[in-house]
Amino acid sequence: MLYVDIPTQAEVSRLVSARGEALISLYVQATPETQHIDAARTRLKQLTAEAVAQLEEAGAAKRTIWPIEEQLNDLMDDDAFWRVQANTLAVFVTPDALHTYRLPNHLTETAQVSDRFHLKPLLRAVSMPQHAFVLALAENEVRVIEVLGDQPAQEIRVPDLPRDATSVAGTANVNSRSYSGRQGGGEGQKHHLRQYCRQVDAALRGLLSGRSEPLILAATEPLLSLYRSVNSYAHLAQSAIETSPVRIPAHDLGADARKIVDQLNAEMVAEFGALYAERENDGRATAQVARAARAATFGAVDTLLVDMDSVMPGLVDEDTGEVTFEESESAVSYGVIDEIVGRVLANGGRVLAVRRGDLPQDADLAAILRYAI
Repeated sequence: MLYVDIPTQAEVSRLVSARGEALISLYVQATPETQHIDAARTRLKQLTAEAVAQLEEAGAAKRTIWPIEEQLNDLMDDDAFWRVQANTLAVFVTPDALHTYRLPNHLTETAQVSDRFHLKPLLRAVSMPQHAFVLALAENEVRVIEVLGDQPAQEIRVPDLPRDATSVAGTANVNSRSYSGRQGGGEGQKHHLRQYCRQVDAALRGLLSGRSEPLILAATEPLLSLYRSVNSYAHLAQSAIETSPVRIPAHDLGADARKIVDQLNAEMVAEFGALYAERENDGRATAQVARAARAATFGAVDTLLVDMDSVMPGLVDEDTGEVTFEESESAVSYGVIDEIVGRVLANGGRVLAVRRGDLPQDADLAAILRYAI
């Protein structure tokens, strides 16, 4: 089973702001199939050797390198850790600490060494969701299904989730035409179903608190509309699986949910493209790396689209945003686009990591600006 631990916004901000003499970023292709995980452990060993070679070439002291190697070797030897993996393992290590994230995305393997972390690939998992939840809601049952990348969808247990509508209503049948108090007939039915939806929403708060993944409804009317009327989760998808989910297997609901997730991501990119074209005529959009770096430095970038696989070695001046490009990667330079991403996030901007084909003009990045610069 796929095991995922996607970083929160607070964790991303902490990684963005980290600085030090030797910050190592490793992305390793992994697998949730335990019997095949040794290949990922071997690749981590090879990427560790690449990172150490970069540190030695840059003249890093042995007292800096040894703690990094020790932590990575400990991770390689941790059998319990390797028993639960996803499609990519991201490892961020300094002489003092090591952090890992198991991601559903298939990311390009790389070893990056600098005075800051290489985060752009990680942002794909954060900004373009491949992770979603399905709420399969019917009068006589309710299930929550987790959708993770291209793995089979799985039903998950949610504490305090009601069994069905009648258990909430305390009646034998929510469709009863008999009257109780001021509620009866169709009005009474709607009252009981809305009460049921409120309890479902309350139970989901513990699962969804602090998350931004889409929640996709699988239901028919009137539950579809009634749940939307009481929903408290900000990321409930507008599109739904409009069919009764009763007796539909989790993997089939997951397949329908993936189509909606792909649609949400495509809409996000399309909305960016339309606004980019509009702002470009006003001097408030750019696909030039140097101009985007300057705008990011002065907090002028509202939304940034970046090629998640592009690595552009160099430096960005801390005060002016001027870019100095390098011919090759080394421990004394870092990814220019990565640095632009960090500055956009630090100034409250939004970053979407996509494939190159989603970018205007087949560029490495595209930025929509808050004001012309």
